[in-house]
Amino acid sequence: MPIEAFSPAKLRRVLVTKLRHHGDVLLAAPVISMLKRVAPQCEVDALIYADTAPMLEGHPGLAQLHLIDRNWKRRGLLRQAAAEWRLISDLRARHHDLIVHLSVHTRGAWLVRLLRPRWSVAPKFRPGFWANSFTHLYPAQSDPLRHTVETNLDSLRALGLEPMSADKSVILVPGAKAQASVDGLLAQHGLQAGRFVHVRWRRRVGRSC
Repeated sequence: MPIEAFSPAKLRRVLVTKLRHHGDVLLAAPVISMLKRVAPQCEVDALIYADTAPMLEGHPGLAQLHLIDRNWKRRGLLRQAAAEWRLISDLRARHHDLIVHLSVHTRGAWLVRLLRPRWSVAPKFRPGFWANSFTHLYPAQSDPLRHTVETNLDSLRALGLEPMSADKSVILVPGAKAQASVDGLLAQHGLQAGRFVHVRWRRRVGRSC
């Protein structure tokens, strides 16, 4: 069956997945921002690990944040299976038109096959099961000098969308709890915001032979 031509105007809900570490998740934020710009009518969800949630949970363009707890697998097979089923059920209820998978984590291929979105995009990784799971593929990071933000935005370039310079800004919203913690630390040390310099000193300890 031929792949339907991608149209941002037809997007109602999009799922962006980034199952990596904190910094990697933060650098996925521009994909959310650009999707909201090119398809303002759509709701953009994200799927990430629970411990990386602070990287995206305050993003103004995010509709829902779906989380995977790395500790599920330590709770026994039955509890893990129940948690995984709840996640899949929640994602199915959202009826995403597009899945943007920003890593080579094999969960992405399975999600696309289970959720059956109209379009799906992921990095080029392996032929066969992986490549056949997605409607669009983009080159994986190959140049270490190229910024990860650009590689992430290649996912949308593969759909025929071209980022603007404003799309490449990384947004991190600390949230009320984090801001209160910072305010408390400043007050504790008698400091005023914007009136001090923070220098972090990291000492390297060498091995003696």
